[in-house]
Amino acid sequence: MKIILTSIFVDDQDRALRFYTDVLGFVKKSDVSAGEYRWLTVVSPDDQGGTELLLEPNANPVARAYQKGIYEQGIPAASFGVEDTRAEYGRLKGLGVKFTMEPTEVLDRVTIAVFDDTCGNLIQIQTTPE
Repeated sequence: MKIILTSIFVDDQDRALRFYTDVLGFVKKSDVSAGEYRWLTVVSPDDQGGTELLLEPNANPVARAYQKGIYEQGIPAASFGVEDTRAEYGRLKGLGVKFTMEPTEVLDRVTIAVFDDTCGNLIQIQTTPE
């Protein structure tokens, strides 16, 4: 068994697509009309057949409340692995991304940082030694 799809709620699918592709570097995989919304997914450019991230509208009041609640508590909605958290922090900071946590070493040599995705979520990036 493997994870093929996971999702995050976003308050604006167009803005989310721009941020996740133009800023973070993901690649659009699916963009299918679903009524007034879209089935909109992105994937890692390094694994385009891998796990898809669904940029799901937060139109449902329960989804909106959940998204707002974890954001206000400082809980990341997702975590992405990167080769070097400090280098990625510098790259994203240079692109204007706002971080709520600078690179910090936690546990045993795991380095994390947390940023705002402009769509209602906090996202964690992390480097984990192999």
